Amino acid sequence: MYERLHKCPLCKSELFINHMVVKDHACSKESFIICACKNCDLWFTNPRPDQENISRYYQTDNYISHQSSIRSTRDLIYNIVRKYTLKQKLKLLNQRIKTKGRLLDFGCGTGLFAKTCQSDGWQAYGFEPNQSAAAQAQSKNQIQLIADFNALEKHKKFDAITLFHVLEHVHDLNKTIKTLLGKLKKRGLLFIAVPNRSSKDAGLFRENWAALDVPRHLYHFNEKSMRYLVEKHTCRIAEILPMPFDAYYVSLLSYQYTNADYRYLKALKSGYLSNQAASNSNNYSSLLFIIKKK
Repeated sequence: MYERLHKCPLCKSELFINHMVVKDHACSKESFIICACKNCDLWFTNPRPDQENISRYYQTDNYISHQSSIRSTRDLIYNIVRKYTLKQKLKLLNQRIKTKGRLLDFGCGTGLFAKTCQSDGWQAYGFEPNQSAAAQAQSKNQIQLIADFNALEKHKKFDAITLFHVLEHVHDLNKTIKTLLGKLKKRGLLFIAVPNRSSKDAGLFRENWAALDVPRHLYHFNEKSMRYLVEKHTCRIAEILPMPFDAYYVSLLSYQYTNADYRYLKALKSGYLSNQAASNSNNYSSLLFIIKKK
């Protein structure tokens, strides 16, 4: 049910330490160890649920990206912000790639971003291993889904491949990146957004930082570990862009986990201060890496 890693899943070094213990606030209430690699600076959850058993840790109403209903004030805020950020992501995509071609949203959830791109003239496909979310992507949003890795390998190459808060969930990190790069056109772009554990809000909340999200998040990146990953696969980072709304939402969840009073006001303050600090360091709560082949 659980698998223990004896080497870093990124660089395969055996030089790592137990760094902190983190509680799964969203679902199981179990605690998990996060290890820190001394070589590539990746943090990773270890031991972790294996690929056959991790699905049960997604079976919670708290996992909003796989839901379409609104059940709370927090959900309402999330959905309002999501509508705005969907438009911003599309704008970003169209600015970087002038000709609307083939797009793969890897880890598409319920298919909202793929649908947004499809409506704008992109030939959009989705890949989603969660059966419930995949069913919504097909039935509600009419997204063309790629069933599995074998089916993906049969597809033509893509002009753009997007992973918005997805890479931290995949079990085989290097295989996933290698496969996706193999399906990217020579001048195509790979967009990867991940939580940034070096952000000010991560430092504030430490083991209660909601973006650690164990055990669903198997990896906990910063810029250094992402650069190591990109360079290992002989690519280069073209741009690193902020995702400023994440600081507010992650702060809200973090205060909720600690049962804080006035959590909405505190989250506004924490998110603002995190973004202000990041304006100098670029250590925003989440970072979007735009990656090119060399």
